[in-house]
Amino acid sequence: MTQDSRVRDRGVRARLAPLVLIVALFFLWGVANNLNDVLIPHLKKAFFLTDLQSGLVQSAFYLGYFFLALPAGLLMRRYGYKAAVIVGLVLFGAGALLFWPAAELRRYELFLGALFVIASGLAFLETSANPLITVLGDPARAEQRLNLAQAFNPLGAITAVVVGRQFILSGVEPTKAEFAAMTPDQLSAFQAAEAQSTQIPYLIIAAVVLTWALLVAFTRFPVQASRPDPEAAEHKADKPILGLFSRPRFLFGVAAQFFYVGAQVGVWSYMIRYGQDQAPGMGEKTAAAYLSWSLVGFMAGRFAGTALMSRIDPSRLMALFAAANVGLTLVAVAVGGHTGLLALAATSFFMSIMFPTIFASSLKGLGPLTKTGSSFLVMSIIGGAVLTAAMGALSDASSIRTAILVPCACFAVVGLFAVTARRREVTAHDAVLAGGH
Repeated sequence: MTQDSRVRDRGVRARLAPLVLIVALFFLWGVANNLNDVLIPHLKKAFFLTDLQSGLVQSAFYLGYFFLALPAGLLMRRYGYKAAVIVGLVLFGAGALLFWPAAELRRYELFLGALFVIASGLAFLETSANPLITVLGDPARAEQRLNLAQAFNPLGAITAVVVGRQFILSGVEPTKAEFAAMTPDQLSAFQAAEAQSTQIPYLIIAAVVLTWALLVAFTRFPVQASRPDPEAAEHKADKPILGLFSRPRFLFGVAAQFFYVGAQVGVWSYMIRYGQDQAPGMGEKTAAAYLSWSLVGFMAGRFAGTALMSRIDPSRLMALFAAANVGLTLVAVAVGGHTGLLALAATSFFMSIMFPTIFASSLKGLGPLTKTGSSFLVMSIIGGAVLTAAMGALSDASSIRTAILVPCACFAVVGLFAVTARRREVTAHDAVLAGGH
């Protein structure tokens, strides 16, 4: 082997290690996000919650994104992407460790607190990893590149549901009459067993995540991943924020992301609940299997969507996918039963490209405002908190089928953003051609 080839090999390995570490983050936060879809029916049963109360799992979780995304952006501007990743992983691991005392004390509010800490860490991870992917390469292929990286996210989601179904959901589902016949000691033992089934899975997650933080800390990253924003020291924090308010495309992107995440989280959070309601006699583990296959469809959709983007404009493709999901959710509302459940599960395929496409499309042309813009896009994930709770309240007041109207409306908003984003891109392209550039 020549000296030049050895140097090239070392260069490839030096670039590959950071890439593997960062892409793995998409898998890890997929695990954290989608374990919530198992926790909602599990904690509902363990603590005798209403749909609205169980929906607070997602509210607590996504409030962490909302409150920590902007601080994550400020830290990233001052210290670089790598520092934000390390802080995020430490918070993620700390929140997972808090599941142990929450289960021992059997306090629902402590579970919510642990989820808030986990999501605070994920706010740092998503704020840093998503824009890092978009700036590494040709801007014209930013959506395609981010969709490819995000393809590892549904793999984490599928892993989460399989693990949750196997190790958290007990399959023990007493009827109201059986609960009424239990002695206080029997009821206490049931609740203790249900709460403690969360401890080992989250302890393992904590160990993996904290180990990953050490690997990131001791790995050399490219300069653009570690250096601070050169303008961070000389500009006030409010300048980039004010600059974003003059960007209507970006602001619509933030709104579209709010509604998209609300739709995604709402559909996945209540799919088990919908299946049990619409297919009498369906157990929680069987309903969770539908969710698992739905997430397989989500992963397939992301790979298929990434491939299609080489031939179809990303915004146009997202508009078509949004229209498909409006139709599928209307079937879930109007028809119900197994047909409605299958339609609801099928929405995952078409949801697959929405988050990264909205994210990358919204950041186009922001230049030095990109890092702060990323923070606002991650803050918009609070849609998962607000709209999932709204679905729970509507379900309690009416029915779980009626509650699916919430994600239906959300997909309509995403479709409108896709159409208007496409029009702006065409207009900008025509203006460039007219100017002779």
